[in-house]
Amino acid sequence: MRIASGGSMPVSPRSAAADELRPTDGTTNSGRLILVVEDEADLAEVLCYHHQREGYRCRQARDGAAALAEIQRTRPDLVVLDRMLPRVSGDEVARQLRRDPHTADIPIIMLTAKAEDADELVGFALGADDYVRKPFAIRLLLARVAAVLRRERLGSRQREVLASGPVVLDRGRHLVHVDGQPVTLTVTEFRILGALLAANGRVLTREHLLDLVLGRGAAVTNRTVDVHIAALRKKLGPAAGCIQTVRGVGYTFRVSAPGP
Repeated sequence: MRIASGGSMPVSPRSAAADELRPTDGTTNSGRLILVVEDEADLAEVLCYHHQREGYRCRQARDGAAALAEIQRTRPDLVVLDRMLPRVSGDEVARQLRRDPHTADIPIIMLTAKAEDADELVGFALGADDYVRKPFAIRLLLARVAAVLRRERLGSRQREVLASGPVVLDRGRHLVHVDGQPVTLTVTEFRILGALLAANGRVLTREHLLDLVLGRGAAVTNRTVDVHIAALRKKLGPAAGCIQTVRGVGYTFRVSAPGP
């Protein structure tokens, strides 16, 4: 079991610190389903215990193949995913979830011993919404889960449709179309595109995008935004050029005027 001893939460009794992680926006965790995909049985049990204590429902899968089968049976609200899994790797699980339109918007938090910056960037490129390195503090993971679900919940309340040039983004239905063709995006890519469209041509710094999409104080680098932008451009196809880089500043979404 790989939990940081200095920041871990005991299995019992209930601590006052856990109450600090309760939602403060009038919502509750009741009914939200977390799928923990972890091959270390003891760690998986501890993770489920603490999530259930916070009011979540929790299920477990010990390998990637079992995780994919479980998701097909019952769609979770969020997946805590180890990268190094038997049978089917966590990377492949993330790939398959993002490839399937029915599961592409499920938030993923990668929980892994792969702790190099390059590994983290690969995780985000695969579609992770957050990345927690082992060993870790339980409180940190619970806070990350709450933050990702809060962003997803707030996003679902917005029913506006944003459009610019060939791109149409429907926040309420979590749909994106380019030239009338549907495009499947991860939750993070969807939020970045939404922020750029809502800026109406203004330049957004990398720091501002991080705050908007991942939350203020997220423990990631500006390079993380670049990885998401690269993936987003690839998926937008003919509209990729609308996301323009402003050197030394950040990004903007602008539709180029047609040539003569």
